[in-house]
Amino acid sequence: MKLLFSLIVSCTISISTTAFAGSSGTKVALVPGGPHPYFAAWEKAGKDAVKDFGLGKADYKVPAEWDLSQQNELIESLVGKGYNAVLVFPGDAVGTNKILGELDDAGIPTAALAGCVEQPTKAKMCFGTDTGHSAYLGTKQLIKAMGGKGKIAHFTGFLVDPNTTLRINAVEKAVAEAGGGVEIIQVIADIDAYEPADEKINAFMAAQGGEVDGIVTTAWVPAVVASQALTNMGDKRIKMVGIDHDEVVLKAIKEGYVHGTMLQNPYGQGYIGSYVMDKIRGGCVFKANAPWKSTAQTDQFIDSGTVFVDITDVDTYVDAMRGISLDILKTFDGTYLDC
Repeated sequence: MKLLFSLIVSCTISISTTAFAGSSGTKVALVPGGPHPYFAAWEKAGKDAVKDFGLGKADYKVPAEWDLSQQNELIESLVGKGYNAVLVFPGDAVGTNKILGELDDAGIPTAALAGCVEQPTKAKMCFGTDTGHSAYLGTKQLIKAMGGKGKIAHFTGFLVDPNTTLRINAVEKAVAEAGGGVEIIQVIADIDAYEPADEKINAFMAAQGGEVDGIVTTAWVPAVVASQALTNMGDKRIKMVGIDHDEVVLKAIKEGYVHGTMLQNPYGQGYIGSYVMDKIRGGCVFKANAPWKSTAQTDQFIDSGTVFVDITDVDTYVDAMRGISLDILKTFDGTYLDC
């Protein structure tokens, strides 16, 4: 790997003298930690970035499995094929830093999308949902729908995902602020894949469905499985707030089985992230006084936006997220970049 990066350095030196914003020489690789429906929007985002910003490439490439070594090997392969900017969802909040540092040393800019790496890091930014804030707001909406009292179950994602702990803590915070009328009776984590989610959520509903008054889901697959479970039960007593925009979740909202969902903005992450990589290759740097947000992992966080939708606006959710993306892009250069 070190030999590969030494070769990249020599190539990068020759490229850097001609790099410029809007450069057709910018070739972005968008690499999630593994297969997951959340990241599918990155593919269209990359294609649109090529068309709108004149990039050479912005391609979505997925490791076969959720495995840090597989993600690293894929990134190495893509760099060897000429990709000169990399956007990643970190396969590991700490372990991913090694390859990001080697890329940066070779003159290849990187950023973390949808989840952050731990500091210190050479990633230029972390651009994603403020997942803790989103989970907090979603739980607040759920408690409101429950009338401020009752028992909640929380279904969430992979424990390796750096966002999962943030979400668990945020749900606990919202419940603690409810004044004692609400309690969490179950947290089921590590189920952001269909088989474990289907098994554990349906087992919980069979055993304890009569005891629970509300469900909050803070990962894609648990949201889908829980929405389907409530629909199959045909009982609208249990209130639920989900996450993301899977068709199963949206349909359940329209039919009244799910109260609402917290939307994220994966398209905007890939689209604006690709734009920023090109600007950095063109010589832009982040302003010394850029208004970063701080999270538990990084001081270089930019929120890609989140919004709650329910039955009143579920049919226009695409417009809501597109509007957030355009608003961020409109002011991004003036707010964050020094070119």
